[in-house]
Amino acid sequence: MRRRFVIEAVMVATYGHLLIPSRPVDYVVPYSSILELYDMRDGAEPVMDDLDDDAHVKSKIGELITFFEDPLNRKKIERSMQVPWKESSPLILNDMIHFTIVHAVDNAHYGEYFDPIETELLLTSSKLQIPLLSDQFEFQDKLLEARVPVQIYDIEDFEFAVEEGISMTDASQLGDL
Repeated sequence: MRRRFVIEAVMVATYGHLLIPSRPVDYVVPYSSILELYDMRDGAEPVMDDLDDDAHVKSKIGELITFFEDPLNRKKIERSMQVPWKESSPLILNDMIHFTIVHAVDNAHYGEYFDPIETELLLTSSKLQIPLLSDQFEFQDKLLEARVPVQIYDIEDFEFAVEEGISMTDASQLGDL
């Protein structure tokens, strides 16, 4: 069974282990996070602190952009952009990894507590009832503090999330403790 996770596109490029999962994975990506890839690739601001790491990650970001710009993938993405909250058909990277692009809207749902990308990630996770992957501790803390009803895994727990995970029922019971 293919595991689904909501994630920002840049995290797939930044964390190489996400590209070699032990089980089939579908990364659900809000379209706005794909647009961020262009800014990160072309911007003067480094993505990583180390210059060699930054060059490598920017190269991976370029590869991911090329994948999304592939004519077949671009056509699937464009179809999903016609209706709010529509999911694209699967964009197949390989046998183990698929991407689904979501035309996420309504980035003001949580006011100014979360930034627009964070809000789209949260709303996508909530609407589709699938867990979220993140590497941002402040975001994870804010999520818990605001009691947003989504399941989140830290990037470092990716293999656990793919292999075992925690069911939504178990997660809600943990929240009651």
